[in-house]
Amino acid sequence: MSYYFNKVLTGKSFEEAIELVTAELKKEGFGVLTEIDVKETLKKKIDVDFKKYKILGACNPQFAYKALSSEDKIGVFLPCNVVVEEHENGTVEVSAVDPVASMSSVKNDALGPLAIEIQEKLKRVIAGVN
Repeated sequence: MSYYFNKVLTGKSFEEAIELVTAELKKEGFGVLTEIDVKETLKKKIDVDFKKYKILGACNPQFAYKALSSEDKIGVFLPCNVVVEEHENGTVEVSAVDPVASMSSVKNDALGPLAIEIQEKLKRVIAGVN
């Protein structure tokens, strides 16, 4: 089982991809709580050059509440991370965590249907980024 799903975009800039994925997340009820600029952070912290790579911490408050109400330590898997990265050939890839895969280690039957619902939403986000 893969732990993520993804889509490679052509003809879109890195910045356009960030805007597109943010808009698609919004359509599915997610907001971006955190944005980690890995390129900038690695340059600042260890003085290395790295490709454009951002981690968007996406959260749907209703699902987060349901998950936390069922399993208080599930916060270690929150928020749902979405990665936007630019490859050397100029393509941009968007990847999202698969919540079914990440939550499979949690032994709580209440989370299964919730993880599937979130997975479906995140798959629609990735599919909608064009």
